[in-house]
Amino acid sequence: MNHDSYDPKTIRDLLGSVKTIAVVGASANPARPSFGVMRFLIDKGYKVIPVNPGHAGGEILGQTVYARLSEIPDTIDMVDVFRAADQLSGVIDEALALAPKPKAIWGQLSVRDDKAAEKAEAAGVTVIMDRCPAIEYPRLFG
Repeated sequence: MNHDSYDPKTIRDLLGSVKTIAVVGASANPARPSFGVMRFLIDKGYKVIPVNPGHAGGEILGQTVYARLSEIPDTIDMVDVFRAADQLSGVIDEALALAPKPKAIWGQLSVRDDKAAEKAEAAGVTVIMDRCPAIEYPRLFG
């Protein structure tokens, strides 16, 4: 897949089909982008599960925080990654170890690792990078 441009239909279909989104790097600080994106996704009706080892067992926006993806009891449709680009590969490895695997892994703005994305795509997982669902959703759904 070309990671420089994405077909709007691909993103629209993805955001229209996923229900449960794990947010890796979720922050309890309202000034952080991950907090605002989590709130946006919750407001749009998604089930959002924050992942942050430093807040595990606590809550962010009323949602229980988990230390890692493997601890989440629900099936995860999409993993939204708010981590440095050099950490995306590790998050992808953790996501690919889940059963069932998520439909998609989404790297937030500036979160991009083409080699890691190719590994996920080879395993049948859609990868979107350097985009924000809170920007794409209003653009595609109005």
